[in-house]
Amino acid sequence: MQKILIADDNRQIVSILEEYAKKEGFAVTAASDGEDALAKAAAISFDIILLDVMMPGKDGFAVCREIRRDSAVPIIMITARSEDFERIMGLDNGADDYIVKPFSPGEVMARIRAVLRRINKADSAYLSLGSLTVNLDEYITQVSGANISLTKKETELLWTFAANKNRVFTRDQLLNIIWGYDYYGDNRTVDSHIKRLRSKLDEAPHPDWEIKTVWGVGYKFEVLL
Repeated sequence: MQKILIADDNRQIVSILEEYAKKEGFAVTAASDGEDALAKAAAISFDIILLDVMMPGKDGFAVCREIRRDSAVPIIMITARSEDFERIMGLDNGADDYIVKPFSPGEVMARIRAVLRRINKADSAYLSLGSLTVNLDEYITQVSGANISLTKKETELLWTFAANKNRVFTRDQLLNIIWGYDYYGDNRTVDSHIKRLRSKLDEAPHPDWEIKTVWGVGYKFEVLL
């Protein structure tokens, strides 16, 4: 399970973001001031940090600078002011993205997913798991050595599943991850893509894994051997 730190002295904002982050499958840790955020960032290996600029004690810029001395963890800055100099300062201090209040929780989750996709792809665009290999740079998929012709969305679905093996994704989560939070389609889009994806993957044997339906919930990539 991926871990997220939400650092903001506004308890209402933290509560809302925490609820949405948990629905996305994150383990959430909250901090209410700069010193608390630094202490928790030092003690826990987070996958991403949401960092408010205006906090008691050390502000978000100072916290970001200190975290960047020892860690490359993705950081998204949050501020109530939209001045360009603040955005520039945040990015210059090492932030990966910047969000201005007021915002929708859905937008924040979409930004988180975008940053993590960008970081993960930069770290490794090649995935190998048993009989499956996926090259996300060239959108090439092989199963048991055989090339499988997949569309861009099918490849991204397969990558998302295989990179999070045994994790169950709801249809809404997959819509958000693959199509984006502003997509106006419905759950049948996910079902139809997975149906076609399974059909193509079954062109080659893969007894060590399958894309499994979890009835009433969604789908997961299950490792069998």
